[in-house]
Formats: sequence, C-alpha cells, structure tokens
Amino acid sequence: MPPASPRDPAAPARTARTRAPERTRLDILDAATAEFSEKGFAGGRVDDIAARTRTTKRMIYYYFGGKQQLYAAVLERAYGAMRDAESALDLDALPPLEALRRLVEITFDHHGNHPEFVRLVSVENIHDARNVAASPVIRERNAAVISTLRALIARGERARVFRPALDPLDLHILISSFCFYRVSNRHTLRAIFGRDLQQPESIAAHRNMIAEAVLRYVRPGD
Repeated sequence: MPPASPRDPAAPARTARTRAPERTRLDILDAATAEFSEKGFAGGRVDDIAARTRTTKRMIYYYFGGKQQLYAAVLERAYGAMRDAESALDLDALPPLEALRRLVEITFDHHGNHPEFVRLVSVENIHDARNVAASPVIRERNAAVISTLRALIARGERARVFRPALDPLDLHILISSFCFYRVSNRHTLRAIFGRDLQQPESIAAHRNMIAEAVLRYVRPGD
C-alpha cells in the first residue's frame, strides 16, 4: 500500500479564506433582511446594516454595489427560500391529494416561521413590486411553483380526485393568501379580537383548516 500523502498544512487556511467572503456576504444578507423587514426599503439604512454585522459600510458596497442591489438580493433570497422549501418535498412521489396537503402545510409552516418574508413582500407591494418586477431571478423562481401546481393538477385530474379546469395560479393564491394573512395581520387581529394566533393550538387548528379547505376546493363535486 502506498504511503498516505502528507497533509497540506496550508489547506485549512485556504479553506478559511475561501469561506470568509461567503460568510461575510451571508452575514450582510441576514442583517439587511432584518433591517429592511423592520423598516422597509426607504427606512432601512446601510449604516445600520453595517452596525448589525462585523463588517463595514464600504464592504457592503463592495459585495453588493449599493442599497438598491442589496435590497434586491434580500428579496431574491427570501423568495428563493420559499421555493426551495417547496421543491424539497418530492411531490411526484406522493398521491395527488397527499401531495397537495403537504404543499399547503409547507407553505403554512414557512410563512409562520419566517415573518420577515411576509413583511418584505408587504413592503414590496406598497412599492408596486418595482424590485420584484425588475428581478428575472424572482420571476423565474416563482414560475416554478406554478409549474409544480400545473403538474400536480394534471395528475389529480387523471386520477379523478381533482375536479377539472383548476387554474394553478388561482390555487396558488388560495393557498398563499390564508398563510400570508394570518402572519401579516396577526397583530391587528390580536388587538381587535383578542386572539393570539401564535398560540400552539391556534397554529395547529389553522394549519389543518387551510389544508382541508384547499382539498375540499379541488375535489370533484364540491
């Protein structure tokens, strides 16, 4: 057996240097996500983002070019995380009704676990979706969920467990709207009706409610 090659003592240092820029970039994105989701694009400041990290304003401009580009990168990552959660489900391996339930559940869970995503989307709608419209990355990533639903609808129709002529975008809106609203309006709902939607029993009941509502909507004859 040939002797093992000697370990390169410089390898860990090279690896650390390679990872350092990536780590810095992710730290900036984390800080910017918190800043923009709390204050919006207009209120978010690059100085405050730098203060949330171990980097400088100059380094933020080095990595992203400017505030507008950084905000676009935050949006692209936020939307991408939602799409990544959906694509990880392997829906094709599940029967149509079960696959649809899982898609509803993962959407519900992601919105609940990432209120910053809900706030960022709310801010972007206030600004007429200018940054979303300008990002081919966001448009391409979000087209994937419509393709996923279109394929799922086709399977459900072939199996005769979905009613005919379902529209994938309408179904996406139905799923997302409830999941989004209970997070975006949780503070006003609590102030007006006195119900804390963050309580475990409320989360579990709403998760099941939206799944059942969507499944009843797609079934034949309903």
